[in-house]
Amino acid sequence: MENGNNKYTFHVHGMHCNSCVLLTESEMNDLENVTHAKSNLKNNSIEIEGNFGDKTVEEIANELTLILKPHGYTLSLEKEIKDKKWSDFKIAIPIAFLFLAIFIILQKIGIVNLVNLSKVSYGTSFVVGIIASLSTCMAVVGGLVLSMSATFAKEGDKIKPQILFHGGRLVSFFILGGVIGVLGSVFTLNTSATFILGIIIGLVMLIMGINLLDIFSGAKKAQISMPKFISKKAFGLAKLNHTLTPLLVGIATFFLPCGFTQSMQVYTLSTGSFMNGALTMLAFALGTLPVLALVSFSSFSIKNNKNSGIFFKTAGIIVILFAIMNILNSLVIIGLIPPLLNF
Repeated sequence: MENGNNKYTFHVHGMHCNSCVLLTESEMNDLENVTHAKSNLKNNSIEIEGNFGDKTVEEIANELTLILKPHGYTLSLEKEIKDKKWSDFKIAIPIAFLFLAIFIILQKIGIVNLVNLSKVSYGTSFVVGIIASLSTCMAVVGGLVLSMSATFAKEGDKIKPQILFHGGRLVSFFILGGVIGVLGSVFTLNTSATFILGIIIGLVMLIMGINLLDIFSGAKKAQISMPKFISKKAFGLAKLNHTLTPLLVGIATFFLPCGFTQSMQVYTLSTGSFMNGALTMLAFALGTLPVLALVSFSSFSIKNNKNSGIFFKTAGIIVILFAIMNILNSLVIIGLIPPLLNF
């Protein structure tokens, strides 16, 4: 023991992605009696160093759980035994294939186009945004919103910060999406580059889909995310009590670790245009707006819903199918397979 501090290791129930790592670490490090907290996605645990007086380990776990529970996490001395709920697939698979069938029909008549790299429509970007906002990888953004809301609620200001946050988020996605599009114009994408980009997007989506199924724990290791120090800055901003804080936090969400956001950012590179890139990312951000707005003004959380397993498995299957179709289309681009397989 040093300066009254002890180290404790707890299992985190509900942890599943890099966003969870950032969120749990941020919440714990903000506590006055905690000097250091570090989460580990590999074994779903968190190491906490702090001074909790003469409280037992069980009491400490219960105390810290009260902080994390609103985000869907609980701390325990025992490792979480996950119920994979295979029965959820009986409902998830039919729903996913029905959704996919409708999507392909809409694609054929030109309303949306998700899986053709050169023709991702703004409507499609909007739909991807909706899926992203309901997925577990957006928990980190919801955590930011809740944290920021709590900070300003103490001052009795509930509406203005939300408007600044969502407004800043939409404007930043438009501008930064345009910047990425311009960067893409600097590098003319030939057939090989387009193929590689398509494969990257497909693989990112495939990993996201597998993680949404929540049955293969090893898939977590393959998740791609922004450098941790960048994402941590966003959490630091959320704790500041300044008029412009909500605006800055909204802008910072562009850099948070969400695979859906990153796959759209990668696609935006291929547009080679400020306006196309800007509108693509704006449409995506607009798709996330309804759910994030609900989180802002209520305790809405699909994660804590009793049917969340069915929803996430359905979403996972849909994302996996889209990923496979995207990869097949990339193979068509370089002529490895005939257009017959091009959905």
